Amino acid sequence: MSSKKVGSGKDSSKKKRMLSVKLRQEIIEKHERGVCVMELAKIYDCSTSTICTILKQKETIKSVKVAKGMTVITQQRSAIHEEMENLLLLWIKEKELAGDTLTETVISEKARIFYNDLKQKEPSTSTDVVEPEFKSSHGWFERFKKRSGIHSVVRHGKAASADQKAAGDFITRFTQLIEAECYIPQQVFNCNETGLFWKKMPRRTYITAEETKMPGHKPMKDRLTLALCANACGDFKVKPLLVYHSENPRAFKTHRILKEKLHVMWRANPKAWVTRQFFIDWVNLCFGPTVKKYLQENKLPLQALLVLDNAPAHPPGLQDNIREEYQFIKVLYLPPNTTSILQPMDQQVISNFKKLYTKHLFKRCFDVTENTELTLREFWKEHFKIVQCLRMIDLAWKEVTRRTLNSAWKKLWPDAVAARDFEGFDLDTEIETNVPDIDPVHEIVSIGKSMGLQVDEGNINELVKEHEEELSTQELLELQDMQRTEALQEISGSEEEVETEEISTSEIKEVLGMWEKVTSFTERKHPEKVATSRSAANYDDTCLAHFRKLLKSRQKQTSLHRYLYTKTETAISESAESAAKKAKTDD
Repeated sequence: MSSKKVGSGKDSSKKKRMLSVKLRQEIIEKHERGVCVMELAKIYDCSTSTICTILKQKETIKSVKVAKGMTVITQQRSAIHEEMENLLLLWIKEKELAGDTLTETVISEKARIFYNDLKQKEPSTSTDVVEPEFKSSHGWFERFKKRSGIHSVVRHGKAASADQKAAGDFITRFTQLIEAECYIPQQVFNCNETGLFWKKMPRRTYITAEETKMPGHKPMKDRLTLALCANACGDFKVKPLLVYHSENPRAFKTHRILKEKLHVMWRANPKAWVTRQFFIDWVNLCFGPTVKKYLQENKLPLQALLVLDNAPAHPPGLQDNIREEYQFIKVLYLPPNTTSILQPMDQQVISNFKKLYTKHLFKRCFDVTENTELTLREFWKEHFKIVQCLRMIDLAWKEVTRRTLNSAWKKLWPDAVAARDFEGFDLDTEIETNVPDIDPVHEIVSIGKSMGLQVDEGNINELVKEHEEELSTQELLELQDMQRTEALQEISGSEEEVETEEISTSEIKEVLGMWEKVTSFTERKHPEKVATSRSAANYDDTCLAHFRKLLKSRQKQTSLHRYLYTKTETAISESAESAAKKAKTDD
């Protein structure tokens, strides 16, 4: 007879199995529903001692929120540690969107800051539990890279800073290219993405009458990303690309908005990020057709140069994805760490656009308070929707002047600013005479004060800078919470029920299994690990979350049925045994 204890679940021939955080949470959930330790050991093919260890740590495990890409933990880490890495991944992707260079030193320092911030926020529940000190060591960093797949983001060398020498060398090459290909300012374009917190007011703005902060002070869910583009001449703006976190906001249905009629190209994903595919769509559906029409109408040679930075949405292979009919477009990339010096859109164009947007925002608030019975708070909270935001974006972009757009090329292409346009007029003179530039900040302050708001020029300039500032730990937490719920809300919040044929549980499991194989293969083999990871996460959130939720619901029902059935069978068995004993006693 074997000496192994029956039901122990131990098998020395088995390899040690690593259980993901999600599986550990699932084990705890099943145990709380009544499934015994021995049964759990059989279901998850592990020892009973492993199950008991997990149950002892259930409070810590239940509080863990697993970051995208964090599928397995090799040792039990605290909830704060998991949350820190979650926020760190989100921060890395935000920096990636901005085209910033990240190094081990920068990431490790940010990890330490996040950890300390979260530790301070964590309420102390027991004097026996001491949060271990986090050391952002090289060993931790290497394990973090392995868990999250951020290898292509981290670049070795000094931290990101404007590279003056690289910028100077690029200007020389750029000038040579312009001369060799005979490009003129009407044919050269720059595009850049920027975040916009469209409901955000100046941080120190108060409503005097109510002595309280402006409502809507949680701006994270009201974030969108814009890609703005214009030529060096400044006489042609391309329809912007706008990415929001909702594909079909309810306000669109209320106001009967047709997305194809908008003055922006509308795209959506849960994180409101410009993805590679969104940008390719914009090039082929907006940039290409409108630039071609513009050049033909102005009887200019059919050639165009699009200058871009190295943001993830602008991969080196972008040229290969441009449709054949738009192959007259050539793409040129700025060197890393030179965007603050060379990128035209970063030379006051985007900041000027945001000031103009804020001006129209204040104007709208003023009109509402003057001409309706709504208070400013009521309008801000209940009536200021994305539809009104789109109108303000359109007005602000139209008001960015030709002079502003042209002068933005002063560092990269000074000859374009001083050049004469194709009609022979002096460009500077024409702009100065017909379209004068007026700083909108004075007007914003005046409107604000007329509404009883305490606001000054410093507040407005600070607001514009805040759109580009690095997000705080608290803001990242808010953004993270929004991302976790947005995809499900998009599906469950639809007002129109879509009839679907019955899907079997086996079909769902089969599809999800195939998806796991595809993502696993892509993560191991694809060179662009960060880009593919983000695309996979977006697809998973948007397309598969519904089926995972459906499967989980069915599993809960099955488990409940099995639990009730087991309890009933046990009760019947015990009742039968009791009756038999009683009958035997009576005999």
